[in-house]
This record gives sequence, C-alpha cells and structure tokens, in this order.
Amino acid sequence: MARKIFFSFHFDRDAWRAGQVRNSDLIPNEDEYGFIDSVDWEEVKRKGVEEIKRWIDSQLKDTSVTVVLIGAETAERYWVNYEIRKSWERGNAILGVYIHNAKDQDGKTDTMGTNPFDKIYFADGTALSSVCKTYDWITNDGRNNLGTWVEDAFKAREVYEGETELKDEDEDTNKGNGGNAPIRPLPSTGPTFINRTPSRPHCNVRSNP
Repeated sequence: MARKIFFSFHFDRDAWRAGQVRNSDLIPNEDEYGFIDSVDWEEVKRKGVEEIKRWIDSQLKDTSVTVVLIGAETAERYWVNYEIRKSWERGNAILGVYIHNAKDQDGKTDTMGTNPFDKIYFADGTALSSVCKTYDWITNDGRNNLGTWVEDAFKAREVYEGETELKDEDEDTNKGNGGNAPIRPLPSTGPTFINRTPSRPHCNVRSNP
C-alpha cells in the first residue's frame, strides 16, 4: 500500500543527495509531499518562525510516514528536530536514512552525522532512536528497499499507537544522550539497523535557516 511521505532533511547541505532519493521513483506522488525548491524555501523563511511552523504543519497534514534523510549536520538542525517531533506527536511512522555515502553534484561523499533520534526522548526518558530504525541509502540498497522500510516503519508505529508524548525540547537539549538513555524493546520488523559506530562525533522539505 502506498504511503504519503514527508521527507525531512538539511536542505542547504543535502538537497542534492536527498534528490537522489526523490528521483528513485520509489514513492508514489512524492512531488506532492516532501520537497520544496530553494526559491520557495527562501520565501517561507522570510515570513518568520511562526509561518515556517505553519507551513511544516500543513505539509505534514496528509502524510502517514516521515523519512528523515540524515547527512553530516542533520541532527543539529532546528527545523529537522521540529519536524521529527511534530511527526511523532501526530502519529506518523518515522525512519531515518543516512545519505552521506551518496555522491553530491561534485561526485563527493560526506561524513557520517549523528542520529537525530538519539536526541529526542519519550516522557519516560527513553530515546526515540530505540523505536525508530535507521538505514544507509547506499550500503543497505535504498533503491530496492525504501518501500519495504517505509512499510515496516508504518507497522512498527502501530505498536505505539496513541503514544504521542515527548519530553519538552529544552529537556532533550540539556539532557543529551551520553549513551545512557534507556532502551525500549524494538519491534522485530524489517531490516536490521545499520552500524552507526564509524565517524561519530559522539520523518514537503526544507532546510534549516
């Protein structure tokens, strides 16, 4: 079954790589949900913070799955964090896809960034990363598997249906993961997590201003 997808990523740094996911023709009607060009995004930003929030909320409205395309700086972007939070609070399934191994317009790959789900917490203190899976677009063959990942995330979210509360953003920011956040049992659907150990310095689009 086709799912309406919201793509979240750092526009300024990762738009080219994110476009490879967009142009893979794996998600029906993807041009309606999840992408905006640079001119449109600049126009939205000029209208201020509240207008950006309204725009993001409106883009999320008809979607059921949020795919966070993770690059080198994605976890540090304010609006990506906002989109992840809003996605969970509205009941969207969420997954992450690392895109740093994809080549940009100059044929270059990027460094691996931090998992943004490590920095967002449930009310009981467990990290969102204990529930939301991540994959690598290149090494996990996203071109052949994205549809499966999306469907697995949708089914996994059903396990937590009705659970929408997250810790306040300030609490998350101050807490930090530190490797000590408790872990929730992960539904056993879909491919395994990618190995996130290498290169660690520790779900409409837009980027962060």
